[in-house]
Amino acid sequence: MSISKMICTCSCVLLLTSGCSTEKSNEWFMTHNGNMPSNERISKVSVGDSRADVRRVLGAPSTVVSFDKNTWIYMSSDIKRVAFFSPDEVNRDVLTIKFNDNDEVKEIIRMSKNDGQDVRINDDETEAYGQEPGFFRKYFGGVGMINPFGGRGSSSNM
Repeated sequence: MSISKMICTCSCVLLLTSGCSTEKSNEWFMTHNGNMPSNERISKVSVGDSRADVRRVLGAPSTVVSFDKNTWIYMSSDIKRVAFFSPDEVNRDVLTIKFNDNDEVKEIIRMSKNDGQDVRINDDETEAYGQEPGFFRKYFGGVGMINPFGGRGSSSNM
């Protein structure tokens, strides 16, 4: 068998085997983000449990809502990233636990990617007054500034 036939045969075998998709090859492109407890641990939390009990069973939350310290959120997601293509979120899991004023669980909400909604971004702009320099600052604002490259008026010549 000649060298060229052997190289051609090896190339064909490599192309055929690399085209087959397996579970293991898909795992190479997946990243897991988040802090979602197991379903077994989540089932141990019920309405009426204390905040300390929830922390002991589930651990620290992924985030605490900024404007409502009585809402804890545990979340995780699986994202597939391949080369220069945009990332694709394959799976998302969100657990929200709300506490009442007595630090007891008031409500437990579990959501997945299917519960999400697309949000349309608004292109409107709000004008921010005071951000544009006025006439004098625009044309005379640099008077008296030190020239960093040496030259006239620079303090580096001293």
